[in-house]
Formats: sequence, structure tokens, C-alpha cells
Amino acid sequence: MPGKVSPELLEHVFDRTGADDPAVLQGPADGEDAAAIACEGGTLVVSSDPISLAASEVGRLGVHVACNDVAASGADPRWLTVVIMLPGGAEREVLETVSAELDAAAREVGAAIVGGHSEYVDALERPLLSLTAMGPTDRFVPTGGAEPGDRVLVTKAAAIEGTAILAADFGKELAVPDDVRERALAFFEEVSVVPDGRRLREAASAMHDPTEGGVAAGLAEVARASGVRLEVDREAIPIRPETETLCGAAGVDPLRIFGSGALLATVSAGSVDEALAALESAGIDAAAIGTVEAGDPALILDGEPVAEPIEDELYPLWEAADAD
Repeated sequence: MPGKVSPELLEHVFDRTGADDPAVLQGPADGEDAAAIACEGGTLVVSSDPISLAASEVGRLGVHVACNDVAASGADPRWLTVVIMLPGGAEREVLETVSAELDAAAREVGAAIVGGHSEYVDALERPLLSLTAMGPTDRFVPTGGAEPGDRVLVTKAAAIEGTAILAADFGKELAVPDDVRERALAFFEEVSVVPDGRRLREAASAMHDPTEGGVAAGLAEVARASGVRLEVDREAIPIRPETETLCGAAGVDPLRIFGSGALLATVSAGSVDEALAALESAGIDAAAIGTVEAGDPALILDGEPVAEPIEDELYPLWEAADAD
């Protein structure tokens, strides 16, 4: 199936990481989306991510998805490299559009595009991007830092990215009002969690950017990486009306479609009010949605364990569109 490689298969990858280097503070690991490298004056956070299926706003999404992982690790994204793969025979305007989106989004987060590569690939049907983001920090925050007794927070809402993709790629085929679709398209402007990370990084024991598979997959990754059980109340997870409408029309679960725009974090019980107040002061909505418990690593949603792996429910929609 399309999507991320399963944790079981990744076990064969994590011990094949080349030369040993004591400067690597955080290398490849299940649930960890960024590396941490010791450097003079602090830590350099590095993360790579592709954008492979979205048909709209691929440049904007590519920048924010890569930079979000850096922000979720406690750093400010500063540099980007970009690989652009274009369908064979793509018109010049495609590259102009993608590069303009990349430039605008990079300026929004304050990152410089410092290099990359571009080429045509006949097998592609839409542009494919892969970006590497880098940024400095003096406090690296891992995915795997959650501890029993912590509380689980989420910023903004579930499926912000997924809702925007539904509106852009499928909105004309779905039975939804035009005004709902227009409001959902504006969600592309909220995909960045760089401001969210800046407000939470001092208090957070763990942070994670839920992308493919949505909030459900992101929470499961925090649980596995931290070796803990996350007890989460579905009703506590914010879901916007536009998301409910589009997901209902498409027959998908808002917790299981692309979730960029939300930031997951765990904080100590005594830091919850302070963390929420810091976000509120920056105009960022957030909610406490659960607790961290000792036990076998798992996401427990409304008292029921969530089976893994979690496939993003947008993939079948893209596959059906490509088959038509």
C-alpha cells in the first residue's frame, strides 16, 4: 500500500546508518522525524520529507511539512534544500508555479533555500518534491520524550492539511457547499506549526508533527517512540466544521488524514495551564486531549486500542482519481 514503511520493516533500516559519529545526538529511530547533530554553539536539527501525491499547493506544502519537523524538535527552520521531480513533458509553467510557491512559503517561515536539484521523470503524473530543512536550537525536543504523568496537547485542530487537500483535489466532485470549500482552501495558510513550536518548546517533553495518517498516526508514533501508553479522548480533539463536512462527504475519518497544521505535545501536568496560555497569547487554539500512562506502547482512543499501521485515508481517493 502507499505511504510510510511499517515499523517492522524499518527495523532493518535503523541499524544500517553508515559510520559512527559521536556528534549525532539523535539518529534514525521509529517515530523520530528529525536528526540532532551537535555543533559549535548548540544543536543542528535536520529533517527530510517528500510531497508525492497532492496536486495543489505542492510547493507550499513541501516547505511547511519539512520545516514543521524542525519546529517540532525545538528549532527554528533556517535553511532548505529542494529536489523537484517533474512529469516528463511538463510545461514550463509547472516549474514556475512550484518554485514561486516554494519561495513564498520559505519567506513565511524565515528560511533560505540554499540548494537542491530538478529533473524530468517520465513515470510521474504530478510533481514530486523532497525537501530537507535545517535549523539551530539549544534544546532538542524528541518525539520520544513523553513520560508517564504528562498531559497530551494538540494545537489548532485535526486534519487541517487533509481538509485543504480534500477541498483542492476533490472538492468539485464532493457534494459540499461552495462556501465550505472556499473556507477549507484557506486552511493551506495554516499548515505551518513553526509558531506553535516556539510557544511550546520550553515546556514540552515531546513534540510531534502529525502528517500522513493524521492525528491518530501521530499519537501512535509518540507512544511507540516514548515507550508509553497514550490515553486520548476523541471528543476532546478539535475538529472544525469544514473538516467534518468534507470528511463526511468523502467518507474519511478526520483523525486519519494528513494532519499538518496541528502540533502534538506532551507537557508535565503542572505545565498544562502555562502552555495553553502561551499558545492563546499568540492566537493559537489548543486543547488538552489525554494523558500519558505507563504500559506497553499504544494509542488508546476512547478506551479502545488503535490498530497499526494506520493508512492515510486520502490514498484510496488519489488512487481512484488516477484510475479514471
